[in-house]
Amino acid sequence: MPDTIRRSMLVGAGLYAATSVVGRGNAQGLELSPDGWDANSPPELEFLFEAHVQIHLPPLDAGPTPDGQRLIFLVKGGQFEGPLLRGRVVPDGGADWVRIRPDGSGALDVRFCLETHDNALLYVYWQGRFWSAPEDAEYATDLEKPDDPAGAWRYYFRAAPQFETGDPRYAWLNNIIAVTKSRTGGGGPIHRVFAVK
Repeated sequence: MPDTIRRSMLVGAGLYAATSVVGRGNAQGLELSPDGWDANSPPELEFLFEAHVQIHLPPLDAGPTPDGQRLIFLVKGGQFEGPLLRGRVVPDGGADWVRIRPDGSGALDVRFCLETHDNALLYVYWQGRFWSAPEDAEYATDLEKPDDPAGAWRYYFRAAPQFETGDPRYAWLNNIIAVTKSRTGGGGPIHRVFAVK
């Protein structure tokens, strides 16, 4: 069998498997539906969960590197909850490797593990951006201040998480794109996570 045909069959099988996991009527995950579909409209978002992540402070400071100053925030623990999944942030199961760029903004490189209430392990990793006006920098980076959702407009804190899991109950997470609207306070970052529909 020619390689091009074999590759086409493998890609087709992979797409079929992904469709069967995400499903058109899968109650565990997002549903595909023609209702209200408009190819020209912006994508919709569906709320997945809010994660309150506790981190060890102060961060490890690797100092100025060729790509900027590197700060490493080790994950201490936390919890997450939403309509489709809930559980805990696995203690000491990851970190945020922040790079402070020459313009003062933060390039985020986050990896940690979530454990659902029914014992599924989810690996989460993402890239993101963090910045504020100079006069708001101290407020924005104060992780120990009380949680203040109303004040989070003073800084930009966004990321695009991806998930990996081998648990069939949550396999639909392997096939979605997600985004966060995050804030700081209460001992670490707080991430509101949305699936892109």
